[in-house]
Amino acid sequence: MNTYLLIILVTFATGVLGLALGGGLAIALHHPSPRYTSLLLRFTAGVMLSVVCFDLIADSRQHMNAGAVILWITAGFFATYLLNCWIDKRAHHSHTHGEDDHSHTAEDPALCACGNHSLHTAGLVLAAAVALHNVPVGMAIGATFSGPEHAGGAAGILAALIIGLHNLPEGMSIAAPLLSGGAKPVHTVALAAASGIPTVFGALFGYQLGMMNDTLLGISLGFAAGSMLYVILGELLPEAEHLWRHRLSGLATLAGLLLGLALISSGHIHVH
Repeated sequence: MNTYLLIILVTFATGVLGLALGGGLAIALHHPSPRYTSLLLRFTAGVMLSVVCFDLIADSRQHMNAGAVILWITAGFFATYLLNCWIDKRAHHSHTHGEDDHSHTAEDPALCACGNHSLHTAGLVLAAAVALHNVPVGMAIGATFSGPEHAGGAAGILAALIIGLHNLPEGMSIAAPLLSGGAKPVHTVALAAASGIPTVFGALFGYQLGMMNDTLLGISLGFAAGSMLYVILGELLPEAEHLWRHRLSGLATLAGLLLGLALISSGHIHVH
């Protein structure tokens, strides 16, 4: 199969359909358990961490020296951090309210962080934020497809499947405020799915960048590793800790890490 077509199909299935499935789960579960969501986030973080450490960084190291790999990992981490800061500022923008507005606080379940939006509007803002965030996520998937020899296809599919897991709670987070704000279920799922479309374009761009030459391939893999590290360390694990804290909850991360390592190892054995 043509690689470009494979990337489109895989990222559509895991990005667009993954977010749609998350929205559907929010409809079916109504109010998913914080403990269940926390464990899912931790497990996904573990699998993603294995891809970063045992695949992306290892492949990037084959094309650049250690200093350059560290530089581009750092660049990817902080680029994603700054993007998310901008998204968060837009989604939770601040206003100067008068004293008469003090009764409208972030704790009001009908309002978003600034107290000026309905839950429906907050869900729309979150969907736009997820869509923008999915561009570098897609680039990370595309970069893995351009990996060394024929291993890139297996690594890219694995990375896309992991992102699909990551999209489940994101789809649920988009759907929850929309449903509470009165949106129809079919519209909610459609909006969650639409926020995954940028993943496809990001993946195609990441693949094209990585295919240009070995140096750009190493850069794109290192940048993708840094971007995914921020998603793990700056989003998934903190959110999981916020939802449910338990001393043994780290076992979910360990299980994801070991499963990811097993999948990567078996995939490389199969390819070579």
